[in-house]
Amino acid sequence: MKTADPELMRAINRFHVMDSIRRHGPISRVEICGRTDLSPTTVSAITAALIEDGLIVARPIGDVRDAARGRPRVMLELNPEAAYVVGVKLAPDQITIAATNFRADVLASLALPIRISRQPASVVADLVEDGVRRCLADADLTVGRIAGLCVGLPGVVERASGVCRQSTVFGERDLPFAKELSGRLGLPVSIDTDVNLVALAEHWFGEVKGLSDFLVVSIENNLGLGIMHNGELFRGAGGLSPDLGDLLVRPNAAGDGRNRLASIASESAIVAEALEAVDGDRDGFAKIGKELDRVIELAQEGDQRFIGILAAAGDALGFAIANLITLFAPPKVILGGAAVKAGPLLLEPLRETAAALIPASLAHVAEIVVHQWSDEMWARGAAAMTLRDLYGAPWNTTGPALLR
Repeated sequence: MKTADPELMRAINRFHVMDSIRRHGPISRVEICGRTDLSPTTVSAITAALIEDGLIVARPIGDVRDAARGRPRVMLELNPEAAYVVGVKLAPDQITIAATNFRADVLASLALPIRISRQPASVVADLVEDGVRRCLADADLTVGRIAGLCVGLPGVVERASGVCRQSTVFGERDLPFAKELSGRLGLPVSIDTDVNLVALAEHWFGEVKGLSDFLVVSIENNLGLGIMHNGELFRGAGGLSPDLGDLLVRPNAAGDGRNRLASIASESAIVAEALEAVDGDRDGFAKIGKELDRVIELAQEGDQRFIGILAAAGDALGFAIANLITLFAPPKVILGGAAVKAGPLLLEPLRETAAALIPASLAHVAEIVVHQWSDEMWARGAAAMTLRDLYGAPWNTTGPALLR
């Protein structure tokens, strides 16, 4: 019988201790033993090394005494100054950047409104570099003090290689964007899908903080899917993340390409349907606010054309979510993104379709909830992803190759 690699086991134990301190700190060594099922000897050795490395700090708690020894009780927590990281979110019309400490507390952030989808990748990398340097200056930090940077963007991303296979923010395909940005800043850079970053942010900071199993569906220009299972993000070969928009929802008998979820339920598909309904009068249609906001506004005023468009999108999403619940049986499915602003016009058809299609055996397993995410939430998730890289999840063989 083959025994486990001792070095790997030590790395795994170290990760669990670090993650327990992050999630539950300030926390005592005894509590860490209870949460990780590690022996007191193992926990003491790991925490002593972490203190020596400056990654955690020990704080005696006033008059609270250890019953066995009569000494002040010592609580452990992450050292916020152990490292600093940067998170970046790329959206078609904005770059969001946040600098955080080792606990993912935001020290400074900024948003750069710009239509990056119209720019070549080299220009986008220049803009991100300038934004990162500005954000770090606001946080009174230098690039040399940054341990790593993570970029989140919509599309299909191969995290292990740092390559963006395709995205609405880039015209190019198979773009080695992590390497492109690392060369400018001289930092370890990783990239991931934006929905994975918000899933991690939900896991670390959100209303489902600590929940180990859930799905996140982002309804924007891209339809993103984040899968959290046993506290780990699911990834395919090479760290690829699934693109929910590519999910087939009906046969393509008509040959019109409208057999994928993105062609019915994404923000851009909803707007395209609306423009078709008004004979392509984009300027007149979007005269009040953004195009999606205009669709929602007209539907709320009772225009049956736009009510039908939103209902069709909700129905298609409900079909997809019913399949996801059937496959994964998650306790929660979290919906977010620009389109959830439509409220009941989108969400009621979604819920009704999902409820009708979910097998009876799973009817009461999953709760569908709606969360509104701020730009900072996405960027903070990117920072959290870099912090996980620093903690190191050694069993994750599809993790990032951090580049210098």
